[in-house]
Amino acid sequence: MKRKMRVPRCILLLAVSVLLLPTLFAQNSGEELPSAPSATLQQNKPKVPPPAAPAQNPAPQQQEPQTPEPAPADTTKPQPATPAQQPAPEPAAMESRKADAPTPTGKPPAPADEAATTIRAFVNEVNVVFTVTDKHGHYVRNLKKSDFAVLDDSRPAAEIRSFHSESDLPLQVGLLVDASNSVRDRFKFEQEAAIEFLNQTVRPKYDQAFVVGFDVTPEVTQDFTDNTEALSRGVRELRPGGGTAMYDAIYFACRDKLMKHTQSGPVRRAIILLSDGDDNQSHVSREEAIEMAQRAEVIIYTISTNISGTRGRADKVLERIADATGGRSFFPFQLNDVADAFSEIQDELRSQYALSYKPADFRADGRFHTIEILAQNKKGLKVRARHGYYAPAQ
Repeated sequence: MKRKMRVPRCILLLAVSVLLLPTLFAQNSGEELPSAPSATLQQNKPKVPPPAAPAQNPAPQQQEPQTPEPAPADTTKPQPATPAQQPAPEPAAMESRKADAPTPTGKPPAPADEAATTIRAFVNEVNVVFTVTDKHGHYVRNLKKSDFAVLDDSRPAAEIRSFHSESDLPLQVGLLVDASNSVRDRFKFEQEAAIEFLNQTVRPKYDQAFVVGFDVTPEVTQDFTDNTEALSRGVRELRPGGGTAMYDAIYFACRDKLMKHTQSGPVRRAIILLSDGDDNQSHVSREEAIEMAQRAEVIIYTISTNISGTRGRADKVLERIADATGGRSFFPFQLNDVADAFSEIQDELRSQYALSYKPADFRADGRFHTIEILAQNKKGLKVRARHGYYAPAQ
């Protein structure tokens, strides 16, 4: 009878063990499913082996899955930020990065209040570059601040604040060369004339120039530099072909090059435009290109590549662009005349004056305001300058 009673006891113990195994498995499996960052860190720790006896302190075993849950509230530990934690500070961080970005002068921007003060003090001054000739068309170079008066919207300016002669101001000049099929006939000669102009005009460590060739799109073959050899290579890289988007090229050179180029003080900005004036591909209009030049305070000199011997509609376009920006237009019908035109532009750039004045009633209205500079006390003098400026808008 004793032998018969041993079998049921073994079966009973086996049944109890089978019933307890799922409980042990469930307790241990909680360690394999991390639900928080701190639980993830626990996976790197050595795992504690399961207890030998299931009856020993089951309460702590059941509390183990609950220990990771308070971890997200622990701010003393550096945790990876989740997307839900980011939106509020992110825009501020982006603005901070924008504010720390270098300005065109290479210096960090001033605080917001200081920047606003600087802008208000600056925009009520108008800068004008101009030339003066006598009744024979010869440049007059020995005039002083007291020899001039300024009319802003036909009203006398409140004050002429600064006055410079050409030798005081560095030059930023863009050479825009029409590389369309319409100028192919004498393209090589015009390239050499342009190279000679740059060699004679750009002063190392003082002036800077860039080269843009354009057909349907503008292409910068040499960016701003005072290295005349690099500028010469940029001119020689130009190849004729395609349509003509002249207005787009002017707009691009004024807005994206001259207006954005760094400067530490007053400068003279000029564009030498070599083209036949026959635009057939631009996205902007002639007047929009002129407006951008006026906003950028750029004087445009135009040299026509028309070799027909007669002036047509396109030549009038070149005249309009030059006149509105205070420049001159040239129509060289002979090859040698191209070099002469560049020489005359070079002479004018060395004969300019520049002044800044305060309008009597300045308004930040975004409108176009006319400028007229008068030569006082001397008869027969002619002043050539841009026709006006666009006031900033509030």
